[in-house]
Amino acid sequence: MEHPDASEDLQPVTFQLELEEQGILRLTWPRGARIKEADAQRAMDRVNELCGADRYPMIVDMATTDDVTRGARSVFAKPCQANRIALWGSSPVDRVIANFFLGIMKPPCPTRFFTDQTEALEWLVEE
Repeated sequence: MEHPDASEDLQPVTFQLELEEQGILRLTWPRGARIKEADAQRAMDRVNELCGADRYPMIVDMATTDDVTRGARSVFAKPCQANRIALWGSSPVDRVIANFFLGIMKPPCPTRFFTDQTEALEWLVEE
């Protein structure tokens, strides 16, 4: 029997990506997102396209993300034009997802999890 949400899994997850005035990339995933490999690849392709030859620090708002698949985590472990990544979340689930990623995968650049957005942004611009 087919899973009732199977058709939803085929829908790409939309995300927002912007390069803010202070030179920080902000990647925001929608509430309840289940990030799959193709979603992660689209996001990272967009990061690279937006940055061109330049590299920028990036904050990833994962506060309302439900799940990140193994395939998506492998994409996030590949180098991209982000030179420092702050994973920003608020719930125990966010912390588990982030710690699992940081513990299992080797991030391509300095990467840390934060529950406070201000601390995350300050860390991103440290020299």
